[in-house]
Amino acid sequence: MKNADGLDIPQTLEEICTPARLALVVYDMQIGILSQLKNADEIVARVSNVLAAARDAGARIFFMRHLSLPKELMGVFQYRMAMAWQRVDDPAKVSPWFLRDSPGFAITPEVAPRPSEAIFDKITMSAFEGTPLSIALRDCGISAVALVGVAMEIGIEPTARHAADLGMIPVVITDACGAGHADAAQRSIDSLKFAGDAVLTDTSAFCQAILSRR
Repeated sequence: MKNADGLDIPQTLEEICTPARLALVVYDMQIGILSQLKNADEIVARVSNVLAAARDAGARIFFMRHLSLPKELMGVFQYRMAMAWQRVDDPAKVSPWFLRDSPGFAITPEVAPRPSEAIFDKITMSAFEGTPLSIALRDCGISAVALVGVAMEIGIEPTARHAADLGMIPVVITDACGAGHADAAQRSIDSLKFAGDAVLTDTSAFCQAILSRR
């Protein structure tokens, strides 16, 4: 731990993974999203391991869900995004995938949230935009966020960058982040590594670090 002007500045993963100051954000582990991954079972297993370790260590845990708006409420960005994701060239062909009551909207039961854990819905890529997440984290004195879920190249990278802009240390557990496109996901990891804001680690190292700080 380094010190400057009365501030403790963590340097190692173990120093960052102080349960009272770190929260786990589980990003979009929804049935309809996982069904699009080739290695969904592996991602679910790793996220489950991270979740178990964070719970054992007493860290605060927040779940995110991607929410589709009904077509009557969709705007220009929502239509453009849906058309790109669904690979259609006509707004009339768009079908909202993640309406609130649809089966695909639900979080997969293997990582079901507990009553003591929050669930925030979003229509954005960053978990912080348009949600109460940053307010809740700051109110609890959180200074670092660990990120797992789907997808690295779609939501994890912008959430990590947004966390850094908010003055929090993003910890990206890379092997517990699924991807729809492997090359794009690797570009996201390389970009985060180059920028230097995020701490990149894996499931084993994170679990060992946070459990050592109980």
